[in-house]
Amino acid sequence: MKKWIWIGSLFVVMIIFFCVHTYVQAMKPYNTAKEEAVAIATDKADLESVSKFSIYNGKKTYYIVEGENTKNQSIVVWIEEKSKKITTKQTKNGITKEEAINILLSEQSPEEVNSVRLGMYDDLPVWEIYSYTNNDSINYHYIDFQTGEILLTIENY
Repeated sequence: MKKWIWIGSLFVVMIIFFCVHTYVQAMKPYNTAKEEAVAIATDKADLESVSKFSIYNGKKTYYIVEGENTKNQSIVVWIEEKSKKITTKQTKNGITKEEAINILLSEQSPEEVNSVRLGMYDDLPVWEIYSYTNNDSINYHYIDFQTGEILLTIENY
């Protein structure tokens, strides 16, 4: 009986090890991108502390780093993956996530807002809002980060 307990315990430990190993391997590209983006933002945009990191995949891939610069100003840095070109904006000079949602809701009537994230559209920093309509269609709305203007709505019917 003890033999089966040991075999079962070993099997459980191996499964846990496999799951942890798989997770670590799956996160390597993300963590590498984050380290690279933070290094670029620190060097080129005087980023001092990071509060959020995300990856945006549109026409091009961008790394987006949010945090504070050396002057204690809240900033967002968009880094184009291939060229490493950066765009930096102070958050006080842009609209918030909540303001972007309110702009969308005041001009259109999505059934449900699924997600809101920073992105880039035609070299303009934007809020990308992913929403559903009454007939469960998925739509994308691109709202200018600085002006709050709805630049583009992609409606899927």
